[in-house]
Order: sequence, then C-alpha cells, then structure tokens
Amino acid sequence: MLLRRSTPIFALLVSFGAAALTLSGAAAAAISALGDAPAPPAAVEGFTFVKTVGRISEYTLTANGLQVLLMPEHSAPVLTCMVTYRVGSRNEVTGTTGATHLLEHLMFKGSAGFDRTKGNNIDQFLEGVGAHYNATTWLDRTNYFAELGSEHLEGYLAIEADRMRHLLLREDDRRPEMTVVRNEFERGENSPMNALEKELFAAAYVAQPYHHPTIGWRSDIEKVPIEKLREFYDTFYWPDNATVSIIGDFAPTAALALVKKYYGAIPRAPKPIPQVTTEEPAQTFPRRVGVRRAGQLGVVALAHKMPAATHPDYPALSVLGTILADGKNSRLYKALTDPGLSTGVSAGTNFNHDPTLFITFIPLAPGVEHDKAEKVALAEIAKLRQDGVTAREVETAIAKNLAATAFQRDGTFAIASNLNECIAAGDWSLYYTVDEAINRVTPTDVQRVARRYLVEDQSTTGWFIPILPPEEKP
Repeated sequence: MLLRRSTPIFALLVSFGAAALTLSGAAAAAISALGDAPAPPAAVEGFTFVKTVGRISEYTLTANGLQVLLMPEHSAPVLTCMVTYRVGSRNEVTGTTGATHLLEHLMFKGSAGFDRTKGNNIDQFLEGVGAHYNATTWLDRTNYFAELGSEHLEGYLAIEADRMRHLLLREDDRRPEMTVVRNEFERGENSPMNALEKELFAAAYVAQPYHHPTIGWRSDIEKVPIEKLREFYDTFYWPDNATVSIIGDFAPTAALALVKKYYGAIPRAPKPIPQVTTEEPAQTFPRRVGVRRAGQLGVVALAHKMPAATHPDYPALSVLGTILADGKNSRLYKALTDPGLSTGVSAGTNFNHDPTLFITFIPLAPGVEHDKAEKVALAEIAKLRQDGVTAREVETAIAKNLAATAFQRDGTFAIASNLNECIAAGDWSLYYTVDEAINRVTPTDVQRVARRYLVEDQSTTGWFIPILPPEEKP
C-alpha cells in the first residue's frame, strides 16, 4: 500500500481552542508519558543497550546492527510489531522510480520458508490469528506491521525475518502485481489534490529525488524488470538498515530473545548501504505549475521550501501551519473560507528526512477565480510576516498540538505509526522531543520562520483547473 500524503504526522489537527480541551484518559496518559521514568534496560546476551527516552528503549543486535525499539504497554493483551526499512522513493533513480513500492507489494508473495504453496504465507498466518496487518511506502521509508495478540509475536517475527533476506521475487508475481500498482497510480491521477501535489514536488525539486512521486512514473511501474527489483532488494533489505519496533503487551527480555532467535543469524549488508548525497540547488526564483483535467472545483496550492524534521526550526513551522489554517479561527479560514472564496483550507509541514515542503492547499468555492484566492492568501501570509502573531495564537496552537499528539497515539498501532515516521526522519527520539520543542515556541519564533521560509523565491505555486463536461460548461 502506498502511503499518500495526509496531514503531517505532527500537524496540529484539533480545531478548538485551548480552553475547550478535554482529553480522554488514554489521551491524557499519552501526554503524561512524555515524563515517565525510564524502566531498567533488559539484559539479553547479544544485544547492546543504547538509550531510553520516555518509555521507549533502544537496543542493537550486536551481530548485525539491527535496531530494536521496545515500549511495553500492558493495558490489553495485544501488541504491534513494525519493521521499518530506511529506504523509500528518495533512494530511487530514473528508471526505477516506484521500485520501493512495487517491492513492498511483492514482499507479501512468499519467502523461502513461508509461502502459499506451503499453507503458511504471511496472509494465511495473520488472517488465521485475527491480526490487522499491512505495509506502506513513503519518501524516506518502507514499513511492514501487524497488530495482533501478544502470543503470536513469535510467529510474526519468524515470517518477517525470513522475508528480510529470503524473498522469492518471482516474475509470475510481478506481472499481476504491476497491474495492481498501476491501478493505484491511476486512482491517484483522478484526485485533484494528489495530481497537484505531484506536480508541486516535481517542480520544486530538480535534483534531489523528492522530485519523483513515491508510486513512481507510469512507464517505470510498467517496465521495471524483476532483476532490478532483486537488485534493489539486495541493496537495502538488511538488518543494519532496519528497525524492529514492538509496542504493547510483552516482556522486554522475552521479546529480545525472540528477535535474536530469528534475526541473529542474518549477516550485515555485504556492502555499505548507499546514502543519498544529492542536495537540491538553491532556488532563486518562484516557480509555477498547473494541472488541467476533468474535475468540478479548482484548487490553489502554495508550496515553500522548509527544512527537514530534525531541524530546530521545524517546531515553529508546525505552529505556524496551525495558526495559518487549522480550524475556523485560523487566519486563512477567516480570509478565504468565511467570505466564500474557498470550501476550506489546510497548511502545514511535511515531516521528512531531507528538506521538504510547507504546503498550503486552498480548494476553491464554485465560481471563484484562482488568481483572486491566491492574492488573498499571499496578502494574509505577508501580513503575518510583517506583523507577527499573538501570544494567544501561539498558546492555542501549542495546546492543539498536545491534544493532537495524544489522540494520534491512542493504541499500540498508532504509537508504532508515529514512531515509524521519526525513524524515517533520522531520529526516533523525535517522538518525544518535537512536542517538547513545540511547547517552547514563542511568537518571535513563528514570525522568524515565516520571514525565513515563506518567501516568494522559495515558492512553487500550483493551480488545479477543472475541465467541466460539455453540459456543465457555462
């Protein structure tokens, strides 16, 4: 499954003010967990304890460099096990775009020890134990996961470890799965937001591989040979390029013993994992793109270059996105939606390993011209850059962030999903530290990042222009 861009993982989503926040017990617990005392590390031969931050402890399987993150939580007899590979579409080049995603699909088709012909393939096992399972691909990572009863952890680890290095990768599986992926590509093309976002990234990045859509370009999806997929698999699917995260009802010592049992014999990658070294050249002039195709309503999108998730300016940019477009009291909602120019607005950060985009989407109300909505949005951004924001706006945005964080981490799968994005960004402890930093953001910080990043020469503007059926044209 390709993970399409949604609201950023740390976006400030809750649209009511600080005074109205009432958290559930689970949500309040998720916030309070930021300050929980760390548990003593488990001692299992073959593992090196690295650190504990909050309730999460990091270990390394010494023999092969596999990173393991453990977060015990005993409220229910279930757990989520997620394997994150630090490979995404940023690791692809022309000719193999979409390889990460197609390979993700093929990872479910069978391995040496677990295959449908043997009656023990991954779907047969997981459906038999009532698990929720899937996988996603994005710019910086690929992840595979299962939410299942605690007693089934060993069976799942056995399958995941086997397909890490013993995937069958058959041409007879690639051909039909390619058509599944191509259908997914075509569905995305029918979404105005998706089509416009793809054009924004392709124009904003001319060198760095965020230029390529994660699902790939159509010709590469159709033509990539099985040998290239095998080469890609043999390059990136190794324990020293992966993280096993276990969240939920388990004993750390027993879980580490199982990880060692199934992953311990897998060697490190025989060659250094290739790293992305291409940096995007400085942009010195605004760029514009357009998409004209069947649709009903237009869309204006404003994309500005912003730093990676690990950058110290990320928290202030996250608060800025909330002030601009989160809820009916946000600035762009009042300027665009209240007067009837748009059907809604959204703005915010992407959460990526490399410098990425801060994107504002403005779906237009019927009959509204793109140019008019764009000018209103730019004027509102210019006003914020010039005059700054109020302390009350910042306080409300911080409160929304804390609530959103708690709601997004309610349950073992939700926790693992958030942690997955932090692993992909390059530092799993961002799971805690980003919110701590957001809590320290000031009005001065917000105005500073607005002036630094929301500038014309760092922008790419996109219009989706709908083509109406002949009978609907005015």
